[in-house]
Amino acid sequence: MGSLTDNGVGLHVLRLCSVFEPAPTPGDSTVEGRAARFDPIGGMQNHTAALTRCLDAQGHRQTVLTSRLAGPRRTDRLGRAAVVHRTGIRTTWLRQLWAPAALPRALARRPAAGPPAVDVVHAHQGEDLATLVLARAAARRHRCPLVVTVHCSVGHTLAGRTLHVRLLRSVGGWIERTTLRRADAVVVLTERTAAALRADGVPAERIAVVPSGFEPALFAAPDERGAADRTRLRIGYVGRLAAQKRVDLLVTAFGRMTRPAELVLVGDGPERARVHRLVRQSPAADRIRATGFVEHSAVPGVLASLDVLVLPSAYEEMGSVLTEAMAAGLPVVASDVGGIPEVVRHGETGLLVPPGDVAALAAALDRLAAEPGLRDRLAAGARHRAADYSWPFLAGRVADLYRRVRTGDVPQPTAA
Repeated sequence: MGSLTDNGVGLHVLRLCSVFEPAPTPGDSTVEGRAARFDPIGGMQNHTAALTRCLDAQGHRQTVLTSRLAGPRRTDRLGRAAVVHRTGIRTTWLRQLWAPAALPRALARRPAAGPPAVDVVHAHQGEDLATLVLARAAARRHRCPLVVTVHCSVGHTLAGRTLHVRLLRSVGGWIERTTLRRADAVVVLTERTAAALRADGVPAERIAVVPSGFEPALFAAPDERGAADRTRLRIGYVGRLAAQKRVDLLVTAFGRMTRPAELVLVGDGPERARVHRLVRQSPAADRIRATGFVEHSAVPGVLASLDVLVLPSAYEEMGSVLTEAMAAGLPVVASDVGGIPEVVRHGETGLLVPPGDVAALAAALDRLAAEPGLRDRLAAGARHRAADYSWPFLAGRVADLYRRVRTGDVPQPTAA
């Protein structure tokens, strides 16, 4: 079986990620609301957790090292055999300090009577480059292959002109390039990033394109949009309220629409105060509702209540909420930026607009409000395309990659 080792035993994967879905509330199945407010859940949190759950169901044992930025450290079980260790570093500044705090556990050797040694170290890279440094040390310590998933390439995707962004692109870009050249395998979410990394010198044979997906069990409920008695189009945004996402542009564009519609903003984050201020100032304020954070398990219900999903990001590696929108049969309006065009096919599953163009965004929303036939056609295309993004299928591809790097089927990196 491709997802298991040659002797039929599941692999032991050491997963390193700066963010993961928040811990459950003690005595409850819900996530910590305070943690979610402190470090709002986004695509990377959902990706790492969904992959861990799917690989657990396939029989693999996983040790997850991640941060817990809103409180003291804790350890939780996930599924049958996964263990999640959260490092408590209560600061929004110097967030990368979670990695040194996790270092002793990442480098810990197996006790004589303990579980099997680490078979693969899998690092998930966002804008936190300390994860890569930690992963390289762990792979060297355990003498096992290193796999890196690039959730946001600081060298090729990150955008902005702040000092923070410039430092990340210069120093972080160097860390990214040197680590990815040494990794046994590199997973990217889109072909666009794969091409950029090939140009950086990462051999094509060691790059695998495995996008983010959706969990079919969460989307098993019937679509209830047809039962809704609404005369106005319901437009929604689901995700972090962060500068990258440009929710401010959506609020402004919605205020310029000429067709009747409603806007629902679902999420929380550092841009919360600014977005809410823009909502209050909008000429359409009475038709905008901001719900705040909802757990990931509630997202399918939120999507089922919408007619259109909008993702107006300034930059985006892929936008994992897009695959969930497709699974929910939602047409999408999104920025034509980063890896989004590989997910949203203009005129087939949604509409693409230039990033930062408020007029184009308002026009696309007005068009969907005016043309129900177009919405229906895009929704059908989205449902059809969603079949390529089922997490159990994607996790099987990741497990097969683990097997290949362990058996040497992937060419080994040269020593740096």
